[in-house]
Amino acid sequence: MRLATLLLTAAAAAAPVPDPKALAIADQVMEAMGGEAAWRGTCFLRFDFAVDVDGKLVMSRSHWWDKWRGRYRLEGKTQDGEPYTILMNINTKEGSAWQGGKPLAGEAKKKLLEKGYGAWVNDTYWLIMPYKLKDPGVVLKLAGELKDKDTTWDKLALSFDKVGLTPKDRYWAYVNRTTHLVDRWEYILQDENPKGPPARFDWNHWQRYGRVMLSPEKMNAKDKEKIYFPNLAVMETIPDAVFTSPAPVK
Repeated sequence: MRLATLLLTAAAAAAPVPDPKALAIADQVMEAMGGEAAWRGTCFLRFDFAVDVDGKLVMSRSHWWDKWRGRYRLEGKTQDGEPYTILMNINTKEGSAWQGGKPLAGEAKKKLLEKGYGAWVNDTYWLIMPYKLKDPGVVLKLAGELKDKDTTWDKLALSFDKVGLTPKDRYWAYVNRTTHLVDRWEYILQDENPKGPPARFDWNHWQRYGRVMLSPEKMNAKDKEKIYFPNLAVMETIPDAVFTSPAPVK
């Protein structure tokens, strides 16, 4: 019993201590975006994830996501321009994949499913990060404030306690103290430049989709890079065939 008690005490001591001020700001963000009930009640999202650099489209892929059941469809093109389609469940990471119109099997299928899951993780985070501020494993801290003329932002620092595909990534979300929406984020990715400086993207054009608020454009003015969602919708229904058949979506 004593050993078990010591182990539990050590585990508790190692767990990150919640920052009540940061958590309170995260609650304000959730409320400004429609509230937790509205987000939980959102089932289907349809969106394209696109990247422009210096006004030129360099990448685009299309997503259909059943948030309640984990069903997921991804369409895109390989670096060689060959189209692919992935149908999978993001909870089990199991599914089917086609490339160039042909079904994949074995290692080729496994790799494309892994690519699909990684795309879902990355692209949804660019879209819905503010809804995930209090997810399990997210370490949220208040890192000060920033003022510019008549606007004040609370700066939230996000790190990750052994969760996600890249747990050493670090983010800073700037929350507008008036609107309680995220106006921009900065980040340092573990695989790119872990010592910084951080990249910065402004979160623009917040608007309502269904019962929730989303930002369809993120802009890095310095590097002339834009990440945006040209086809974005919160939908009441999506036909089952979208998640079960590789046939083109009508």
